[in-house]
Amino acid sequence: MSETPALELRDIDMHYGYVRALDGIDVAVRQGEVLGLLGDNGAGKSTLLKVMSGAHQPTSGTILVRGAPVVFHSPSDSTRAGIEMVYQDLALVDAQDIATNLNIGREILRRGPLGWLGFVDHKAQRKRSAAELDRLGVRTAAMTRPVEMLSGGQRQVVALARAASRVIGGVPGPPGEASRAGLAGGVLLLDEPTAALGYEQTRQVQALIRRMAENGVACVLVTHNLPLAIDVCDRIVVLNRGRKVADVATSATDNDQLVGWITGARASMFA
Repeated sequence: MSETPALELRDIDMHYGYVRALDGIDVAVRQGEVLGLLGDNGAGKSTLLKVMSGAHQPTSGTILVRGAPVVFHSPSDSTRAGIEMVYQDLALVDAQDIATNLNIGREILRRGPLGWLGFVDHKAQRKRSAAELDRLGVRTAAMTRPVEMLSGGQRQVVALARAASRVIGGVPGPPGEASRAGLAGGVLLLDEPTAALGYEQTRQVQALIRRMAENGVACVLVTHNLPLAIDVCDRIVVLNRGRKVADVATSATDNDQLVGWITGARASMFA
């Protein structure tokens, strides 16, 4: 695991008028690491995730991608820096098949005049999609099956695999820098990926997150599912009312301590 964080936020403040949603947040995640981001409703988790993804610009503070300071003006800036966000609504096109969804935004066009006219090479896309899923150890339905016919767990796996395929392998450098082919992976931001899933489907998603980390992807997981966080995360950060109150290796904590930090019954590690 690289000592230089894949993504680091230093002294991040986020104000909405007189409301301080984030107060001096320092957080970092390294390649191959799964970082859990926990907290009660209103703790600032979603706001921090939106800062990481470029959807919100912090009031103050510094963001670094692989050690280089960056400024994200929009989610497209973070995408170019190798950061992908998987939202709760998954952003899948239900009427289209798995292969088409996996290739949204990076379609393979047919050769010759048909390609010039924008015709997609569906056979090539299915082949590439199958290879990418094999690399992740993912087994879903046939590449030609419409997403609307998939289970909730399968839909979540497709969304995760699409994001992972964009960051595994060569990833771009920060905005304004040349592409850095050969880096192990980028950063994957996951917003409650198992919120609507059953036990078996949750286990499937959990296994996929670990495989992505093994492929060098830095994962930030926002969840209310404490057993999931303890099982899948290498390290856990807890937010309470916009402040970071804990940053601890998962192996060095337990469910009771985490609940104490989340509810405020346990004193901050940084008081």
